[in-house]
Amino acid sequence: MADNCNFAALRTLGWTSERSEQFIGHIARGQRPARVSALHRGVWIIDDGSCEQRAKISGSLRHHTLDEADLPTVGDWVAVAGAPNADAIAVIHELAPRASALLRKTPGRESTAQALAANVAVVLLAAALPNDVNVRRLERAIALVWESGALPVVLLTKADQAADAAAVLAVTRTRLTGVDVLALSSLSGEGVKDVADILRPRQTAVLLGPSGTGKSTLLNALIGDARMRTSPVLEDGRGRHTTTHRQLFRLPNGALLIDTPGLRELQLWGEEDSVDATFDDVAALASACRFADCAHESEPGCAVLEAVARGRLHPERLAHWRQLRAELTYLARREVGRAAQEWKRIAAAGARAARAHIRSKYRKP
Repeated sequence: MADNCNFAALRTLGWTSERSEQFIGHIARGQRPARVSALHRGVWIIDDGSCEQRAKISGSLRHHTLDEADLPTVGDWVAVAGAPNADAIAVIHELAPRASALLRKTPGRESTAQALAANVAVVLLAAALPNDVNVRRLERAIALVWESGALPVVLLTKADQAADAAAVLAVTRTRLTGVDVLALSSLSGEGVKDVADILRPRQTAVLLGPSGTGKSTLLNALIGDARMRTSPVLEDGRGRHTTTHRQLFRLPNGALLIDTPGLRELQLWGEEDSVDATFDDVAALASACRFADCAHESEPGCAVLEAVARGRLHPERLAHWRQLRAELTYLARREVGRAAQEWKRIAAAGARAARAHIRSKYRKP
Protein backbone atom coordinates (compact mmCIF):
# COMPACT_ATOMS: atom_id res chain seq x y z
CA MET A 1 0.00 0.00 0.00
CA ALA A 2 1.20 3.53 0.74
CA ASP A 3 4.68 4.37 1.97
CA ASN A 4 3.36 6.64 4.74
CA CYS A 5 1.63 3.73 6.55
CA ASN A 6 3.63 1.70 9.05
CA PHE A 7 1.28 -1.25 9.51
CA ALA A 8 3.65 -3.10 11.84
CA ALA A 9 3.60 -0.12 14.20
CA LEU A 10 -0.17 0.25 13.83
CA ARG A 11 -0.67 -3.35 14.96
CA THR A 12 0.69 -2.39 18.38
CA LEU A 13 -2.31 -0.04 18.60
CA GLY A 14 -4.79 -2.81 17.77
CA TRP A 15 -4.74 -2.60 13.97
CA THR A 16 -6.23 -5.60 12.14
CA SER A 17 -6.37 -6.83 8.56
CA GLU A 18 -10.07 -5.87 8.47
CA ARG A 19 -9.05 -2.28 9.15
CA SER A 20 -6.70 -2.40 6.14
CA GLU A 21 -9.68 -3.14 3.89
CA GLN A 22 -11.59 -0.18 5.31
CA PHE A 23 -8.74 2.25 4.64
CA ILE A 24 -7.78 1.24 1.06
CA GLY A 25 -9.66 4.19 -0.48
CA HIS A 26 -8.25 6.70 2.02
CA ILE A 27 -4.69 5.52 1.48
CA ALA A 28 -5.16 5.88 -2.28
CA ARG A 29 -6.11 9.53 -1.65
CA GLY A 30 -2.95 10.15 0.33
CA GLN A 31 -4.56 9.86 3.75
CA ARG A 32 -3.19 7.59 6.47
CA PRO A 33 -4.76 5.68 9.35
CA ALA A 34 -4.23 6.70 12.96
CA ARG A 35 -5.88 6.09 16.29
CA VAL A 36 -7.18 8.78 18.64
CA SER A 37 -5.03 8.36 21.74
CA ALA A 38 -6.22 11.31 23.82
CA LEU A 39 -8.96 13.91 23.95
CA HIS A 40 -8.50 16.98 26.12
CA ARG A 41 -10.88 19.96 26.02
CA GLY A 42 -11.64 19.66 22.32
CA VAL A 43 -8.07 18.83 21.29
CA TRP A 44 -7.52 15.47 19.60
CA ILE A 45 -4.22 13.61 19.87
CA ILE A 46 -3.65 10.91 17.26
CA ASP A 47 -1.09 8.09 17.12
CA ASP A 48 -0.03 6.30 13.92
CA GLY A 49 2.43 4.01 15.68
CA SER A 50 5.44 6.18 14.85
CA CYS A 51 4.52 9.43 16.58
CA GLU A 52 1.76 11.29 18.36
CA GLN A 53 0.53 14.65 17.12
CA ARG A 54 -2.32 17.08 17.55
CA ALA A 55 -5.21 16.96 15.11
CA LYS A 56 -8.27 18.95 14.10
CA ILE A 57 -11.53 17.98 12.42
CA SER A 58 -12.00 18.79 8.75
CA GLY A 59 -14.82 21.15 7.88
CA SER A 60 -16.54 18.47 5.84
CA LEU A 61 -16.52 15.96 8.70
CA ARG A 62 -17.84 18.52 11.16
CA HIS A 63 -20.54 19.62 8.73
CA HIS A 64 -21.79 16.05 8.18
CA THR A 65 -21.70 15.11 11.87
CA LEU A 66 -25.21 15.34 13.31
CA ASP A 67 -24.51 14.25 16.91
CA GLU A 68 -21.60 14.74 19.30
CA ALA A 69 -21.35 10.96 19.66
CA ASP A 70 -20.34 10.74 15.98
CA LEU A 71 -17.25 12.90 16.52
CA PRO A 72 -13.94 11.06 17.09
CA THR A 73 -13.30 9.91 20.64
CA VAL A 74 -10.44 8.06 22.31
CA GLY A 75 -10.01 4.64 20.72
CA ASP A 76 -11.41 5.64 17.33
CA TRP A 77 -9.59 4.87 14.08
CA VAL A 78 -9.50 7.88 11.76
CA ALA A 79 -8.25 8.80 8.29
CA VAL A 80 -5.91 11.80 8.51
CA ALA A 81 -4.03 14.02 6.10
CA GLY A 82 -0.62 15.49 6.73
CA ALA A 83 2.80 13.95 7.29
CA PRO A 84 3.49 12.33 10.68
CA ASN A 85 5.21 15.16 12.51
CA ALA A 86 4.92 15.80 16.23
CA ASP A 87 5.15 19.57 15.61
CA ALA A 88 2.48 19.69 12.89
CA ILE A 89 -1.31 19.54 13.15
CA ALA A 90 -2.98 16.73 11.20
CA VAL A 91 -6.50 16.92 9.76
CA ILE A 92 -9.05 14.20 10.51
CA HIS A 93 -11.19 13.59 7.43
CA GLU A 94 -13.22 10.52 8.33
CA LEU A 95 -14.12 8.24 11.21
CA ALA A 96 -13.81 4.49 10.58
CA PRO A 97 -16.70 2.16 11.56
CA ARG A 98 -16.59 1.32 15.26
CA ALA A 99 -16.42 -2.25 16.55
CA SER A 100 -17.93 -0.97 19.80
CA ALA A 101 -18.87 2.38 21.27
CA LEU A 102 -19.33 3.23 24.94
CA LEU A 103 -22.12 5.81 24.96
CA ARG A 104 -23.92 7.62 27.74
CA LYS A 105 -26.65 10.23 27.69
CA THR A 106 -25.14 13.71 27.76
CA PRO A 107 -25.48 15.18 31.28
CA GLY A 108 -28.38 17.57 31.59
CA ARG A 109 -31.81 17.75 29.99
CA GLU A 110 -30.73 17.37 26.36
CA SER A 111 -31.47 13.95 24.80
CA THR A 112 -28.17 13.38 23.00
CA ALA A 113 -25.41 10.83 23.38
CA GLN A 114 -21.76 11.27 24.31
CA ALA A 115 -19.10 8.77 23.26
CA LEU A 116 -16.75 7.94 26.15
CA ALA A 117 -14.54 5.46 24.26
CA ALA A 118 -14.59 3.42 21.06
CA ASN A 119 -13.33 0.06 19.83
CA VAL A 120 -12.92 -1.38 23.31
CA ALA A 121 -13.32 -5.08 24.12
CA VAL A 122 -13.37 -4.86 27.94
CA VAL A 123 -14.68 -2.20 30.33
CA LEU A 124 -13.22 -2.25 33.85
CA LEU A 125 -15.76 -0.74 36.25
CA ALA A 126 -14.02 0.49 39.40
CA ALA A 127 -15.66 0.91 42.82
CA ALA A 128 -13.74 1.62 46.03
CA LEU A 129 -14.16 -0.92 48.83
CA PRO A 130 -13.54 1.41 51.81
CA ASN A 131 -16.63 3.36 50.78
CA ASP A 132 -20.04 1.79 50.31
CA VAL A 133 -20.05 -0.20 47.05
CA ASN A 134 -23.00 1.23 45.15
CA VAL A 135 -24.52 -1.87 43.52
CA ARG A 136 -27.24 0.14 41.80
CA ARG A 137 -24.65 2.37 40.15
CA LEU A 138 -22.71 -0.72 39.05
CA GLU A 139 -25.87 -2.27 37.59
CA ARG A 140 -26.43 0.93 35.61
CA ALA A 141 -22.83 0.90 34.37
CA ILE A 142 -23.03 -2.78 33.41
CA ALA A 143 -26.14 -2.11 31.32
CA LEU A 144 -24.26 0.70 29.56
CA VAL A 145 -21.34 -1.66 28.82
CA TRP A 146 -23.52 -4.48 27.46
CA GLU A 147 -25.14 -1.94 25.13
CA SER A 148 -21.70 -0.87 23.85
CA GLY A 149 -20.76 -4.37 22.69
CA ALA A 150 -17.93 -4.75 25.21
CA LEU A 151 -17.47 -7.10 28.18
CA PRO A 152 -17.97 -5.62 31.68
CA VAL A 153 -15.66 -6.55 34.58
CA VAL A 154 -16.22 -5.09 38.06
CA LEU A 155 -13.15 -4.14 40.12
CA LEU A 156 -13.49 -3.54 43.86
CA THR A 157 -10.42 -1.42 44.52
CA LYS A 158 -8.52 -0.46 47.70
CA ALA A 159 -9.07 -3.87 49.29
CA ASP A 160 -6.22 -3.18 51.72
CA GLN A 161 -8.28 -0.39 53.31
CA ALA A 162 -11.50 -2.39 53.75
CA ALA A 163 -12.48 -3.95 57.08
CA ASP A 164 -13.83 -7.11 55.44
CA ALA A 165 -13.13 -7.09 51.72
CA ALA A 166 -14.02 -10.79 51.33
CA ALA A 167 -17.53 -10.25 52.71
CA VAL A 168 -18.26 -7.29 50.46
CA LEU A 169 -16.87 -9.20 47.49
CA ALA A 170 -19.16 -12.16 48.20
CA VAL A 171 -22.26 -9.97 48.52
CA THR A 172 -21.42 -8.01 45.36
CA ARG A 173 -20.91 -11.21 43.38
CA THR A 174 -24.31 -12.42 44.56
CA ARG A 175 -26.02 -9.20 43.47
CA LEU A 176 -24.22 -8.84 40.13
CA THR A 177 -24.89 -11.99 38.13
CA GLY A 178 -23.27 -12.76 34.81
CA VAL A 179 -20.15 -10.61 35.27
CA ASP A 180 -16.73 -11.15 36.85
CA VAL A 181 -16.17 -9.26 40.12
CA LEU A 182 -12.58 -8.95 41.41
CA ALA A 183 -11.15 -7.38 44.59
CA LEU A 184 -7.70 -5.79 44.44
CA SER A 185 -5.24 -3.41 46.02
CA SER A 186 -3.01 -1.47 43.65
CA LEU A 187 -0.69 -0.49 46.51
CA SER A 188 -0.10 -4.00 47.91
CA GLY A 189 -0.36 -5.65 44.49
CA GLU A 190 -3.14 -8.01 45.58
CA GLY A 191 -5.34 -8.89 42.60
CA VAL A 192 -3.43 -6.71 40.11
CA LYS A 193 -2.16 -9.77 38.22
CA ASP A 194 -5.75 -11.01 37.92
CA VAL A 195 -6.64 -7.76 36.18
CA ALA A 196 -3.56 -7.94 33.93
CA ASP A 197 -4.53 -11.48 32.89
CA ILE A 198 -7.86 -10.17 31.58
CA LEU A 199 -6.14 -7.68 29.26
CA ARG A 200 -4.90 -9.31 26.04
CA PRO A 201 -2.16 -8.05 23.66
CA ARG A 202 -3.48 -5.54 21.07
CA GLN A 203 -6.86 -5.60 22.80
CA THR A 204 -8.28 -2.34 24.17
CA ALA A 205 -9.88 -1.90 27.58
CA VAL A 206 -11.16 1.19 29.38
CA LEU A 207 -11.21 2.10 33.07
CA LEU A 208 -14.49 3.64 34.20
CA GLY A 209 -15.70 4.76 37.61
CA PRO A 210 -16.28 7.71 39.96
CA SER A 211 -13.45 9.95 41.10
CA GLY A 212 -11.30 8.57 43.88
CA THR A 213 -11.69 4.87 43.08
CA GLY A 214 -7.98 4.47 42.35
CA LYS A 215 -8.13 4.16 38.56
CA SER A 216 -4.86 6.03 37.99
CA THR A 217 -3.12 4.08 40.77
CA LEU A 218 -4.23 0.83 39.13
CA LEU A 219 -2.98 2.07 35.76
CA ASN A 220 0.41 2.84 37.29
CA ALA A 221 0.52 -0.66 38.79
CA LEU A 222 -0.29 -2.23 35.43
CA ILE A 223 2.26 -0.09 33.56
CA GLY A 224 4.91 -0.65 36.20
CA ASP A 225 5.76 2.99 36.94
CA ALA A 226 4.15 6.17 38.23
CA ARG A 227 3.05 7.38 34.79
CA MET A 228 -0.20 8.94 36.04
CA ARG A 229 -0.30 11.47 38.87
CA THR A 230 -2.26 10.31 41.92
CA SER A 231 -3.56 12.12 45.00
CA PRO A 232 -3.74 11.00 48.63
CA VAL A 233 -7.15 10.16 50.06
CA LEU A 234 -9.10 12.69 52.09
CA GLU A 235 -9.66 12.38 55.83
CA ASP A 236 -13.05 10.71 55.31
CA GLY A 237 -11.45 7.99 53.17
CA ARG A 238 -12.67 9.32 49.83
CA GLY A 239 -10.19 9.65 46.99
CA ARG A 240 -9.58 12.85 45.07
CA HIS A 241 -10.06 13.47 41.37
CA THR A 242 -6.76 13.22 39.47
CA THR A 243 -7.28 12.32 35.80
CA THR A 244 -8.51 15.30 33.75
CA HIS A 245 -8.84 13.78 30.27
CA ARG A 246 -9.21 10.47 28.48
CA GLN A 247 -5.98 8.87 27.29
CA LEU A 248 -4.87 5.59 25.71
CA PHE A 249 -1.87 3.78 27.23
CA ARG A 250 0.13 0.77 26.06
CA LEU A 251 0.78 -1.81 28.77
CA PRO A 252 3.94 -3.95 29.01
CA ASN A 253 2.06 -7.07 27.85
CA GLY A 254 0.92 -5.34 24.64
CA ALA A 255 -2.62 -4.57 25.83
CA LEU A 256 -4.09 -1.07 25.51
CA LEU A 257 -5.91 0.69 28.34
CA ILE A 258 -7.89 3.95 28.29
CA ASP A 259 -7.90 5.94 31.52
CA THR A 260 -10.84 8.29 32.06
CA PRO A 261 -11.77 11.09 34.48
CA GLY A 262 -14.25 10.25 37.21
CA LEU A 263 -17.87 10.33 36.07
CA ARG A 264 -20.31 12.10 38.37
CA GLU A 265 -23.31 11.21 36.23
CA LEU A 266 -23.93 8.01 34.28
CA GLN A 267 -27.21 8.01 32.40
CA LEU A 268 -28.09 5.15 30.07
CA TRP A 269 -28.25 5.37 26.30
CA GLY A 270 -29.48 2.48 24.18
CA GLU A 271 -32.09 -0.27 24.03
CA GLU A 272 -33.96 -2.13 26.77
CA ASP A 273 -32.12 -5.35 25.79
CA SER A 274 -29.01 -4.01 27.55
CA VAL A 275 -30.96 -3.91 30.82
CA ASP A 276 -32.17 -7.49 30.31
CA ALA A 277 -28.56 -8.58 29.72
CA THR A 278 -27.56 -6.93 33.01
CA PHE A 279 -30.46 -8.48 34.91
CA ASP A 280 -30.24 -11.92 33.29
CA ASP A 281 -31.68 -13.53 36.43
CA VAL A 282 -34.83 -11.41 36.11
CA ALA A 283 -35.06 -12.19 32.39
CA ALA A 284 -34.71 -15.93 33.07
CA LEU A 285 -37.47 -15.84 35.69
CA ALA A 286 -39.70 -13.78 33.39
CA SER A 287 -39.65 -16.56 30.79
CA ALA A 288 -41.61 -18.72 33.26
CA CYS A 289 -44.37 -16.16 33.87
CA ARG A 290 -47.91 -17.20 32.94
CA PHE A 291 -48.36 -14.21 30.61
CA ALA A 292 -45.83 -13.32 27.90
CA ASP A 293 -46.38 -9.59 28.47
CA CYS A 294 -46.18 -9.83 32.26
CA ALA A 295 -45.06 -6.54 33.80
CA HIS A 296 -44.14 -8.22 37.12
CA GLU A 297 -46.34 -5.85 39.08
CA SER A 298 -49.34 -7.83 40.38
CA GLU A 299 -50.19 -10.34 37.65
CA PRO A 300 -51.18 -13.87 38.68
CA GLY A 301 -48.64 -16.56 37.89
CA CYS A 302 -45.71 -14.11 37.88
CA ALA A 303 -42.52 -16.12 38.39
CA VAL A 304 -40.53 -12.95 39.15
CA LEU A 305 -42.77 -11.87 42.03
CA GLU A 306 -42.80 -15.45 43.34
CA ALA A 307 -38.98 -15.45 43.37
CA VAL A 308 -39.00 -12.20 45.38
CA ALA A 309 -41.52 -13.66 47.86
CA ARG A 310 -39.40 -16.79 48.31
CA GLY A 311 -36.18 -14.80 48.80
CA ARG A 312 -34.58 -16.00 45.56
CA LEU A 313 -34.51 -12.52 44.01
CA HIS A 314 -33.55 -9.36 45.89
CA PRO A 315 -36.48 -6.88 45.80
CA GLU A 316 -34.10 -3.96 45.19
CA ARG A 317 -32.78 -5.71 42.10
CA LEU A 318 -36.29 -5.98 40.66
CA ALA A 319 -36.99 -2.33 41.55
CA HIS A 320 -33.83 -1.19 39.77
CA TRP A 321 -34.66 -3.34 36.72
CA ARG A 322 -38.00 -1.54 36.49
CA GLN A 323 -36.35 1.86 36.93
CA LEU A 324 -33.73 1.37 34.21
CA ARG A 325 -36.22 -0.02 31.70
CA ALA A 326 -38.54 2.91 32.38
CA GLU A 327 -35.62 5.31 31.94
CA LEU A 328 -34.75 3.88 28.53
CA THR A 329 -38.40 3.83 27.45
CA TYR A 330 -38.72 7.53 28.36
CA LEU A 331 -35.47 8.32 26.56
CA ALA A 332 -36.65 6.49 23.42
CA ARG A 333 -39.85 8.54 23.39
CA ARG A 334 -37.87 11.76 23.72
CA GLU A 335 -35.62 10.62 20.85
CA VAL A 336 -38.65 10.05 18.65
CA GLY A 337 -39.90 13.53 19.54
CA ARG A 338 -36.48 15.07 18.87
CA ALA A 339 -36.26 13.33 15.49
CA ALA A 340 -39.74 14.54 14.57
CA GLN A 341 -38.81 18.11 15.51
CA GLU A 342 -35.61 17.86 13.41
CA TRP A 343 -37.50 16.57 10.37
CA LYS A 344 -40.07 19.34 10.85
CA ARG A 345 -37.28 21.92 10.93
CA ILE A 346 -35.66 20.49 7.78
CA ALA A 347 -39.01 20.35 5.98
CA ALA A 348 -39.79 23.95 6.94
CA ALA A 349 -36.39 25.10 5.70
CA GLY A 350 -36.94 23.23 2.43
CA ALA A 351 -40.38 24.79 2.00
CA ARG A 352 -38.96 28.27 2.60
CA ALA A 353 -36.23 27.66 0.03
CA ALA A 354 -38.79 26.39 -2.51
CA ARG A 355 -41.01 29.44 -2.00
CA ALA A 356 -38.05 31.76 -2.38
CA HIS A 357 -37.04 30.01 -5.61
CA ILE A 358 -40.55 30.29 -7.04
CA ARG A 359 -40.79 33.98 -6.12
CA SER A 360 -37.44 34.75 -7.75
CA LYS A 361 -38.34 32.78 -10.85
CA TYR A 362 -41.67 34.49 -11.49
CA ARG A 363 -40.88 37.91 -10.09
CA LYS A 364 -41.64 40.65 -12.55
CA PRO A 365 -38.59 42.56 -13.79
